[in-house]
Amino acid sequence: MNRSELTLADLAHMRVHFIGLGGAGMSGIARIMLARGVSVSGSDAKHSAVLDSLTALGAKAFVGHKAEQVENIDLLIVSSAISPTNPELIRAQELSLPILARAEALALLMSESLAIAVAGTHGKTTTTSMLTVALQNAGLDPSFAIGGMINSSGTNAHLGSGEIFVAEADESDGSFLAYKPQGAIITNIELDHVDHFPTLESVNEIFAEFLSSIAPSGFLVACIDSPGVRVLLENNSHSTIVVHTYGISESAEYRLSHISLQAKSSSARITHRGRTLGELHLSIPGEHNLFNALAALIAGIEAGAPLSDLLEGLASFSGARRRFESKGIVHGISVIDDYGHHPTEVAVTLDTARRFAGSGKVLAIFQPHRYSRTQAFAHEFASALSKADDITLLEVYAASEVPIPGVSSLLITREMNSAIAHFQPSMVDAVLHVVELAQPGDLIVTMGAGDVNALAPVIVQSLTEKYSGAIS
Repeated sequence: MNRSELTLADLAHMRVHFIGLGGAGMSGIARIMLARGVSVSGSDAKHSAVLDSLTALGAKAFVGHKAEQVENIDLLIVSSAISPTNPELIRAQELSLPILARAEALALLMSESLAIAVAGTHGKTTTTSMLTVALQNAGLDPSFAIGGMINSSGTNAHLGSGEIFVAEADESDGSFLAYKPQGAIITNIELDHVDHFPTLESVNEIFAEFLSSIAPSGFLVACIDSPGVRVLLENNSHSTIVVHTYGISESAEYRLSHISLQAKSSSARITHRGRTLGELHLSIPGEHNLFNALAALIAGIEAGAPLSDLLEGLASFSGARRRFESKGIVHGISVIDDYGHHPTEVAVTLDTARRFAGSGKVLAIFQPHRYSRTQAFAHEFASALSKADDITLLEVYAASEVPIPGVSSLLITREMNSAIAHFQPSMVDAVLHVVELAQPGDLIVTMGAGDVNALAPVIVQSLTEKYSGAIS
């Protein structure tokens, strides 16, 4: 069977194997397929709690990649991080098995639903999570697939009973063009993923294609405050979809005003074409989250949910994993973990941390993600990281990249004040440094898209041992 001919009905009779089963996106797709009764197996390079959870749901999970693990399957799904030399992929090609990329598999799952895709350089996971929680509060029980865990439910994917399917649309390799949704959100557009998109123009081009992939009778919710989004809309004025803009700009259809930012919460007034719609209250901090929530609110309205239910759901939203996530408070020292790995995200996280800490200091451990991003944005990272009172930089997390000669975290620290910036390739020593430096009232934040998050619980434990007290 040709992969383009696959339908949801076909899946029910297939044995589906995932290469990279433990990944955030892949595990969500597998979770939904298991809920649909599909026979699922998969492999990953290392054991994880994610594999354990999928095994509990009925998946057959392998640690390590071996050719024989695909001998008796009907369909292969491959993560974009998988090498062409992977033995399972090579064997599947020899067997002429149908092979789907992660995005193509998700597009198949969305194909019979009212699909809403959430795209943008920053804020995708939080906005997708917010929209999901808001729609759930309205009783619509959407299906969803998100690149991170929702705190309240502890899951990244779900097969709902409703007609709506909410999906995070990752632009990193252009594969989000497969989704062809009925509705979409674009939170912002900036240069990133320079391994695939070397210029801002190439990023603009892929988002223009994404806009064109939305169903002709569909809708787009777009942040007009983003220069990249403004360029997109100006260059695609011929589109037949309904466009709703949002932001604080006077030209925005939906506007935020009377913004109030507190250490652990935020609020704003929402107006639509000058008419007050209501007050938005969030139990999470940061102006950026008010923007994310407004985008989710507008998409929820387009999906047919009552405004009051959406506002209530957004007010209950407690955050997504690794998005300014509290890991503990010890002796008055707060420990936060955040996924920020682009200069814009780092700056926003540290601004939020500064407000959270008040008169205390902000101590950060940052792990750059990918050599190409470090090389392209070294100056911008140095500027953003300078918002911290003390910053420890770990070595670059390579992800799937081959090291670039001469590129390391030193590119960033060399542009920073040596009194606050330290290159420390040892994770153990990085933890010792911040634990020794921290005082009551300070905030320690671990940042990056690699494995730096593993340090947060170690820091909490080290602080606990230092002060011989309990986590408060």
